[in-house]
Formats: sequence, structure tokens, C-alpha cells
Amino acid sequence: MSYEFERKQRIAIVGGGPGGYEAALAGAQLGAEVTLVERVGVGGSAVLTDVVPSKTLIATAEATSAIGEAAELGVQFFTRNDAGRPVRPEVTVNFTAVNARLLRLARQQSEDMKSQLIKAGVRVIQGEGRLDGPQRVIVSTGGGAKSTDFDEIDADTIVVSVGARPRELDSAKPDGERILTWTQLYTLTEAPEHLIVVGSGVTGAEFASAFTNLGSKVTLISSRDQVLPGEDADAARVIEDVFTRNGMEVLSKSRADSVVRTPNGVVATLSDGRKVEGSHCLMAVGAIPNTAGIGLEEAGVQLTDSGHIRVNRVARTSMPSIYAAGDCSDFMPLASVASMQGRTAVFHAMGDAVNPTELRNITSNIFTNPEIATVGWTQKQIEDGIAQGEIYKLPLSSNPRAKMIGLRDGFVKLFARTGSGTVIGGVIVAPRASELILPIALAVEHRLTVDQLARAFSVYPSLTGSITDAARAMHIVN
Repeated sequence: MSYEFERKQRIAIVGGGPGGYEAALAGAQLGAEVTLVERVGVGGSAVLTDVVPSKTLIATAEATSAIGEAAELGVQFFTRNDAGRPVRPEVTVNFTAVNARLLRLARQQSEDMKSQLIKAGVRVIQGEGRLDGPQRVIVSTGGGAKSTDFDEIDADTIVVSVGARPRELDSAKPDGERILTWTQLYTLTEAPEHLIVVGSGVTGAEFASAFTNLGSKVTLISSRDQVLPGEDADAARVIEDVFTRNGMEVLSKSRADSVVRTPNGVVATLSDGRKVEGSHCLMAVGAIPNTAGIGLEEAGVQLTDSGHIRVNRVARTSMPSIYAAGDCSDFMPLASVASMQGRTAVFHAMGDAVNPTELRNITSNIFTNPEIATVGWTQKQIEDGIAQGEIYKLPLSSNPRAKMIGLRDGFVKLFARTGSGTVIGGVIVAPRASELILPIALAVEHRLTVDQLARAFSVYPSLTGSITDAARAMHIVN
């Protein structure tokens, strides 16, 4: 009697960010032989220099803001001077301690993720990975050219998850001291006295918001007529109003032609000749995928003009054996999307059940203060006739819980299909909007109607009560 043993499917993953990490876990779960190659640390830039440290910094900024606003709720902080009289203490931020904490958390998260991979049976290699055709990865594990410095991985499936890096301009070259990218902020020993932020997209707006709350003077240079161009116009208007009320200077319809160092800081020269002087400058002008020089085109993988990898809804590239996940792909650049792409890629490659990623179901969040969370179709798409829907907006100022905790800014907005009342999208502007958006995301995912959403019991009083109130106001009369 003879026995034939089927060889395990081999999966090689280049890049250990959220997409690569989830792909590796999915492959191990399905019984594949998985090798993950990462040059810096598991978690990639998302964990080490981007999402984890930036949101940790923002958490500190929120705590600072909460202390400043506590007086409105009747909470007073004071100490006594030598004469025994109460004096109000100054709220300060130990920036060295803040950065030490966030970098420690990032490293710990990376180590935890690596431990999870090893526990699952994934082989983790630290090195530089590049493709050698559609089914082989070459890994440089050392600095020399000796054969022992390289490792070859043959694979049935390759998942590329190499991420992206901050875009740099020759006219405003980051030096890591005064002119900074968002990966270089965590070496500062104190909050900038005057931070100039070039770029009012998500990254620029988030850091501008955070450093304002941390006590820095902030000037935000926006080339568009509103901050957060492309986002919900009502939400962007609320955020800009909060920015200016908190003392931020927003220069709309302005473009920075150059940023250079001075003896004591930086100066940004605008296209109209104006000059803005500050102590530091954050360049937040987009990102570039890390796809150059890793053998993609030679392996037959199609790239966009911007260098992103073309993928379909199951994260497959133009080569059947190669998938791509995360910011290096031409899909939506979110860590949650990268994770979903990584899982979907492996499920598809191994013949497991798979649901192609639907852009309309993706929830995103902007971590300003307050936050902006969105899902589904947008108001602009409805107004432009791309989608047929009704719009209802409910300010949080009418919510009893919002009044109790002193909220002045924000709203809940729902979009429902005309006729059927099916929820097709929504926007929330509020503290912790990232947590509040989930009920709307579930409604969009499962095609619930506004009446079905309204029938869910929300706690009274709660901010989520505004979601059911908005749904109730959109009741479909039968």
C-alpha cells in the first residue's frame, strides 16, 4: 500500500505591516507553510512610526484638552502659594516622557505581534525582500554580497505588503530636527513653540489638532479652500471652526513653495510671496509606496503611474500568484483595510470562502478633536446624483448626554436610500466617533433600513441615542 502526501501550500509575505501580519496568521490558520519577511519589525511603519505612535500622541493631547475644559464641568485644579492662597497650576506636557511612552508602546506592540506569528507557526525573517519572478522571494539578511547573506524562498503564493513612506519635496527637505516628516516627530524633547504644518489632509489635520492641544502655536497651510479636502463638507467646517477657536491659524488657498531652516527655526515661503516663521515645520504632503526596486515589474505585476500596485477586490495583482495589501496597493490606504486585504488574499489563494472587499462598506476615521468617522456613500455623491438617497443631520447639541459632558461641536448624519429607507452611509463628528460609527457600519453592511436601526435600543442618555433618533426621524411611511 502506498501513501501520497499532499505538500503544504507555501506562502511568502514581503512586509510585516497590518496586511502582511494578517495574511500570515490567515495562512497559518489554514495550514499553509508561511514565511514573513520584514526589514524593520513586525507591524511595519503602521505600528512603529505611524498609526500606533501618532494615535498615542493624540491620546495625550486629548487628556491635556480634557484638563483644560474640566472647569466648564465644575472641576477646579488649584494649589496653594507660600501665603496659603489658592493659585491655578499650569498644565504642562513632559514631551520626552510622552515620546518615550509612545515609542515603548510601539515596540511592545511589534513584539506582541511577532510572538503571535511565531506561536502560530509562521517563520519570520528580518531582512530586505524582493521578488525573483512570480514565485520566489530573495531576502537580503546581511550587508554584504556573500551567498550566506541571502535567503531564497520558493512560494506558491506571494503577498506584497511593503507599505509607503512620507513624500519629500526638494524645496522643503526634512532634516529630522526642524523640518520633519510624521515619522520624525518622536525624537523631539519638547513640544514645538510654533509648528507650521504643510498639508491639510488627514495626517496634517490630525497633528495640527494634537499639537494645538499640547500647547504649541500652530499654523496650518492648506492649498484648498477647506481643511480635509474630499471629506464631508459639514464635518470639515466643524473641525476648522474648532481649530480657529482654539487659536490655530489656518491659511486656506495657500501653497508653500519652500521651507528652509533659519538659525532659530524655519521659514515657509508661500506662492504669493508671504513668509511664515516658526520653530518647526511638519511636512504632511502625502506618501509614496515602497514598490521601487523590489522586482515587481520584472515579475509581471502592473503598477499605477504613482507606483502603487494594481489590485482587484480580493487583493490579487495582474499575476495570479501575487497579491498585494495595504498602502502599497491602489486600494484605500487604511490599516484596517490592509488587514482585511491580507486575510482576503490568503483566503482566495487557498480556495477558502471569501467576500470581496466592498469600498462602500469601509469605515474610516480622522483622529482630530473631535473625531470624524464616515462609512458608505457620501453626501456629495448623493447631491451629484451618483447615489439616490435622503439626508438627515442631527446636531449633538440636542443630545442630553452631550450636554452633560459639555460637548458643543459635532453631529450625526445618516443617508438612506430613497424609497426603501436602506441605510447607505453616515457621518459622525464627535469625541470617540471611531467607536460610535459601528452601528451605522453594521447597518450599511447588512442593508438595514432606518426603521430597523431605529428599533434598536440605545442607552438613555448616550451619544448613540442620536443615531437612533436620526433613524427615527427618517421613518418610511408605509
